[in-house]
Amino acid sequence: MEYSLYPLGDNAVIIELGKEIDMKTQQRIQVIASCLDENPFPWIIEYIPAFTTITILYNPVHPSLSGDNFSLPFEKVCYHLERLLPTISLGKSSESRVVDIPVCYGGEYGPDLEYVAEINKLTTDEVIQIHSAGDYIVYMIGFAPGFPYVGGMSEKIAAPRRESPRLKIPARTVGIAGMQTGVYPIETPGGWQLIGQTPIELFRPDENPPSLLRAGDKIRFTPISQKEYLKWEKDERC
Repeated sequence: MEYSLYPLGDNAVIIELGKEIDMKTQQRIQVIASCLDENPFPWIIEYIPAFTTITILYNPVHPSLSGDNFSLPFEKVCYHLERLLPTISLGKSSESRVVDIPVCYGGEYGPDLEYVAEINKLTTDEVIQIHSAGDYIVYMIGFAPGFPYVGGMSEKIAAPRRESPRLKIPARTVGIAGMQTGVYPIETPGGWQLIGQTPIELFRPDENPPSLLRAGDKIRFTPISQKEYLKWEKDERC
């Protein structure tokens, strides 16, 4: 397994596993993440998977990082990682979860659906069909709590970001920006084109982990009616 190690400040190390955002790099990231979950080093505070990297935050004053002729904790961390990483087999990757996300497309829930259809010379029904038929994978969680960066959207429905971002986007809104799609888990400003909304809460602060989705998950978007949306939303909050 090819990788590079870089320091980030005085208590983090970046494991770079590729230069391109692709499934091969994502598989490497998931295998290492699983290995860290199963065999955590005592000095690890947390790790953060991203598109092509895993950032490990560590406790630089942990007793196991001192001594042994290493002048810096970073050097000792690299020593441990360089012993671990070559032993990890890609065959150890676990089965990805598949998460179904119902979406009510268009109308008040997706005010930009018609725009996405217009610039791609499609009908709104065609946009919905293409979006809900995508083979999606979550590459990383970031920007806002529980926000998934999702790959696998068809270029047929790609759309540019808004020139002027909205100051408030409702929680659970599904958007498109360029070749990516995602779901805003909380109310936040944003510049993505909004095509629908899900009744499912993606950010659940009272649960552990608080994010419904995690890196490596596969997503299926399922179209639902407004009536189904309202019932689902009511049931979710009961």
